[in-house]
Amino acid sequence: MPSLIDIRRRIRSVKSTQQITRAMKLVSAAKLRRSQDRVLAARPYAAATARLLADLARAARKDERLAHPLLAERPEERIQLVLITADRGLAGAFNSNLIKAAQQFLEEHGGQRVELELIGRKGRDFFRKRQAPISGEHIGMTEKVTYEYSAGIARHIIARFEREEIDAVYLLFNEFKSVMAQRITLNRILPVELPAAAGGIEFLYEQPPQKLIGRLLPRYVEVSLHHALLESAAAQQAARMTAMDAATTNAAEMIDRLTLYMNRVRQASITREIIEVVSGAAGVE
Repeated sequence: MPSLIDIRRRIRSVKSTQQITRAMKLVSAAKLRRSQDRVLAARPYAAATARLLADLARAARKDERLAHPLLAERPEERIQLVLITADRGLAGAFNSNLIKAAQQFLEEHGGQRVELELIGRKGRDFFRKRQAPISGEHIGMTEKVTYEYSAGIARHIIARFEREEIDAVYLLFNEFKSVMAQRITLNRILPVELPAAAGGIEFLYEQPPQKLIGRLLPRYVEVSLHHALLESAAAQQAARMTAMDAATTNAAEMIDRLTLYMNRVRQASITREIIEVVSGAAGVE
């Protein structure tokens, strides 16, 4: 049976851990609020870009055949998978679920050559140890997402696709649904699949729609990647806040159990001492 000193030391250790998890929960909650605001602000822009692209595609089909390097459909023999994970852990199953989904993607495309563009330290560390084919690594950008960095990665991927080094590009990330729910999402961003145009007003464009589409398609890819990074950042903070909240609750329950156990040990020690005193007094008589 452990001594009272050992139990008290264990209780102090758990309380220290509880303070850390509570502080991390508060930090993640503050970061989540900012990340959520950025996601909600970016969603209308991404949706408007898709609507504009769909309207332009509808107008261009009436005049001429659509042709652009980013629309080129080729047999998917060389695939680029862009995996977005976190740079830090302590976020529950956030990173492990993404890595499992990436491994499943690699298994399903075992006959093709799949190269990984890894955004986030956790995914980079996992696949580097397994010597997977990695085309690029990006560390330290998931905490503070900037459009300049996102656009730089998108331009690099676009250049590889236009040079026909890769035939398709897929994006794998966690989409933010709510504080308690994130959804693993796999999207193909290249070649671009033109959104279906909804019925309604047909706009007249001053410049030829074909020319406008050529300018808009690279921006559409950049916006798609940037939006995915914002979604992943918000989902990461939500997962970490939920994990730290659960850890704080578990620590409180463990402290209660250890305190109850300590009281029982102390009561047993006092009872034993009383019995020893009584037994000694009876022996003297």
